[in-house]
Amino acid sequence: MEPGNNTRASESLLLEFSEDPELQPFIFELFLSMYLVTVLGNLLIILATISDSHLHMPMYFFLSNLSFVDICFTSTTIPKMLVNIQTQSKAINNIGCITQM
Repeated sequence: MEPGNNTRASESLLLEFSEDPELQPFIFELFLSMYLVTVLGNLLIILATISDSHLHMPMYFFLSNLSFVDICFTSTTIPKMLVNIQTQSKAINNIGCITQM
């Protein structure tokens, strides 16, 4: 057996926008509102293209797919950031980091 350190890091640290405790609620509310507007706007686009028969054309099909991908992308990054802001935690496990990438 070779001498040395055999431990492996299972977590990474995320950088914060601001470590000022007075700005944390403002940053949380800002990102939460942007996340909700993004998700609701994209859901409205998807529902509009599904419900109106005039919008059943390839261009609107790809627009609804783009909206779905945008919902998926924002839903993998923003909720973790909001949890980190609330809990003052900077750690993210490696699988979560790979998922966000």
